[in-house]
Amino acid sequence: VVTLTEKQTKDETIELEDGQHGIVLTADQLPPDHMQIDVASFWVDPAGNRHYEPRISMANQTMNVDQLRKQVRLRQERYNRKEFPVFIRADYAVPHATIKQVMDVCTEMGVWQFSVLAVADDKTKARPRLHPNKK
Repeated sequence: VVTLTEKQTKDETIELEDGQHGIVLTADQLPPDHMQIDVASFWVDPAGNRHYEPRISMANQTMNVDQLRKQVRLRQERYNRKEFPVFIRADYAVPHATIKQVMDVCTEMGVWQFSVLAVADDKTKARPRLHPNKK
């Protein structure tokens, strides 16, 4: 588990798991060739309705596993190397099977260096949870 302070486009519906004991990184410490993949447990349509099904995205752009595979391939070509660090920013309520899908795409493409992001301080106790039915 890696905890991260970030300032890039991200899916605001994601609530990270508490990771008090992980390695703490700031955005300026990330390798330039890293890839961040967001995995949300729900998505919101333009009318504001919540759809409780997992959403995989990068830079807040929804994608399926084939599109993710293409993005990994493009990153490999861009940096002319097969391996690079992948950070998975997954909601605490997302099914593990969805996170496994992301990991499977990475390993299928030869990328084995991935970490799951968490928050260093659990700030979710101080505000209403996005998932009221989850503890």
